[in-house]
Amino acid sequence: MHYYRATIAYKGTAYFGWQAQSLDTLHEEKPTVEGTLLNALRQICRRQNCTVSAASRTDGGVHAQGQIAKFTLPLEISPERLQQGMNSLLPADIRIIDCQPASKQYQPNRSSISKEYHYYFTAAAIDNVASHDIAQHLPLVVPTAETLQLLHQGCQLFVGQHDFYNFCQRDKNGNSCVRTITYCDIHAADLGPLTDNVYYLKIIGNGFLKFMIRYVMGALVELACGRISLDDIQRYIDQHQSDKLSAKVKPRGLHLMRIDEQ
Repeated sequence: MHYYRATIAYKGTAYFGWQAQSLDTLHEEKPTVEGTLLNALRQICRRQNCTVSAASRTDGGVHAQGQIAKFTLPLEISPERLQQGMNSLLPADIRIIDCQPASKQYQPNRSSISKEYHYYFTAAAIDNVASHDIAQHLPLVVPTAETLQLLHQGCQLFVGQHDFYNFCQRDKNGNSCVRTITYCDIHAADLGPLTDNVYYLKIIGNGFLKFMIRYVMGALVELACGRISLDDIQRYIDQHQSDKLSAKVKPRGLHLMRIDEQ
């Protein structure tokens, strides 16, 4: 077998998340990013068995600029030709950005030490068609200097090692919800003349729980709207609660930007 490390970008709008929902990926009821990649790989390998394993399993509607995956193929092919061949077969909303040789022992999910996500949102009164699929429309978040300062303060509460039990989908297996966030803040995004009033949450950590970033962003939206306080966020970080502090925001604004490996 032959092994490759690929960096992948995709627009997740049309996909039911990363993970394939069926072994028969040619007939998936709902298309997935992994299933679409496998179909292209199997076409290159003349329907022989191939596998794909990723560093992060993004949810439906979530995008990526820096997903990392391992391709295992029965066919020896140069990384350059594999990248070319994949991009010629894949739909326009998935692209192989880089492809390098890898070892049999390489495991993307284990080698990952840090992940960076952005959550893009527009505060314009009317949603812009240019950013509709990649930025969530949040017109209630008015980006005044005072609001941005409040959001900055809210973001800083999440930095450090915390139990994010209240900011994720509850794990029935009782696995640890402790994660370390090394950076969290709100920035203005420059999308040129296409659209304005776009901002994003930049968050970097050693790992993220299911829906964690969407719940964190949901809490920040509630904070900006004046429906919760900084003390409320701190309380939900410090103590397990029976209810959620906020709803989670929709997936379309979430982008996996970068994965650092050891």
